[in-house]
Amino acid sequence: MKDVFARLASDFFSTIVFVAVYFATDSVLVATGVAIAGAIAQVVHSRIKGETLGFMTWASLGLVIVLGSATLLTNDPRFVLAKPSIAHFAIGAIMLRRGWMLRYMPPRVAETIPEYVTAAGYAWAALMFAIGAGTIAVATTGDIKLWATYVTAVAAGLKIAAFAIQYMLFRIIVTSRLRAAARA
Repeated sequence: MKDVFARLASDFFSTIVFVAVYFATDSVLVATGVAIAGAIAQVVHSRIKGETLGFMTWASLGLVIVLGSATLLTNDPRFVLAKPSIAHFAIGAIMLRRGWMLRYMPPRVAETIPEYVTAAGYAWAALMFAIGAGTIAVATTGDIKLWATYVTAVAAGLKIAAFAIQYMLFRIIVTSRLRAAARA
């Protein structure tokens, strides 16, 4: 799971930069320009380090450049505000692959409750789609402070809450199954 969160942070790097710069400058245009530069710098840095870049990194860069440029050309922040929703939809689509989550689970969990792990994978996909839809709904208002609150507090909070709930449920279910197996 740690790897998943690291990838998500990497995929949403430009959004994080945008929010930070926007709060510091109160300028959509400055924040958009810095987010575009940050996304390009992130890719250049990874390439210099010799890292293989995945589809999501390239897709994120493309989205930042295209949507950020549209924002800069039209002075309409809704373009760049839609970027995280597209990323959430893409991640949600990837999470629809049956059993994707099994490789991120400790062996004890994957072996003891694979059906719950698979169901949780679909629940995560649904969560990503819901967060993406919420991001679009908030972005259409054009209220950047509301959007920034949503993508930083609400979206992140939902993911943290889902992770905590999943951890507790998996722990309870695995422990219960292992105890039942020991008694049998």
